[in-house]
Amino acid sequence: MDETPLTTTAPQRRWASHPLVRNFLDSAQAMAAFIALTVLALAAILAPVIALTNPYDLATLDLMNSRLPPAWQDQGEWPYLLGTDSQGGDLLSLILYGMRTSLMVGVLAVALSVTLGTVMGLLAGYLGGWTSAIIMRAADVQFTFPAIILALLIGGLARGVLSPAEQAQFAVPMVVLALGISHWPHFARLVRGAVLVERNKDYVAAARLAGRGPLSIMLRQLLPNVVNPIAVLATLDIAFAVMGEATLSFLGFGLPPTEPSLGTLIRSGYNYLFSGEWWLVIFPSLALMILVVSVNVFGDWLRDALNPELR
Repeated sequence: MDETPLTTTAPQRRWASHPLVRNFLDSAQAMAAFIALTVLALAAILAPVIALTNPYDLATLDLMNSRLPPAWQDQGEWPYLLGTDSQGGDLLSLILYGMRTSLMVGVLAVALSVTLGTVMGLLAGYLGGWTSAIIMRAADVQFTFPAIILALLIGGLARGVLSPAEQAQFAVPMVVLALGISHWPHFARLVRGAVLVERNKDYVAAARLAGRGPLSIMLRQLLPNVVNPIAVLATLDIAFAVMGEATLSFLGFGLPPTEPSLGTLIRSGYNYLFSGEWWLVIFPSLALMILVVSVNVFGDWLRDALNPELR
């Protein structure tokens, strides 16, 4: 009986021959970063399934197992692979839940920055005049404050207005708001510059002659042409947002200790660093470093891959 060799379908061949896919497969750094991000993201998403203990469920914690070293050291116990914290919680489980929170805060903060900055950039670039002047001067004023200082200011104001119970309840939205507002000028300036280049081209003039209004032109003609640089900046900005959350939480202006994140874990572990319990701060710090480096490496590759001048 003759065996017919398997053939690749046309859509598969087109997908494999796409320049972006070929560029990705040729870059070992991009592939390694993507694999690391995928593993970390899946581990964070599946934390309720694969974690040994649940930091939100006190019934899963045992104070008799508090501050155990990693399993491979003396006095370490299995299955606490990376050791335990001061309440007997499995450190690996805490890192998974903490990464889940940090990634959620980072993605939501960047989504807020992208939305606000894109809207402001489209309005400033297309309408020009006083609209552009007001928006860009507001962005310039905000640029004079470092993003973390502005986030600390917003967090401090929230703590002064809200009660302790409300602070714990709205901790995540407040951190997202603080980081999102801190980063929108970067997207506004990027989008405005791209719109200034595109708005005088023939396809925009044709849309005006066809009777389309400013809103339709901005959304249907201009926005699709600025998606690539927005995607690149958003990818890189996730790393800044995750680091911002960790910084705010470490300084006490971010998430509370009852809401595990990489920042709160590092802050809690720092208190025990000089007593010899190094694993409480080293392992969360390594997880944060791997996450941020992976995002930055993948973002750098995406920036180069989507730059037509480098193709």
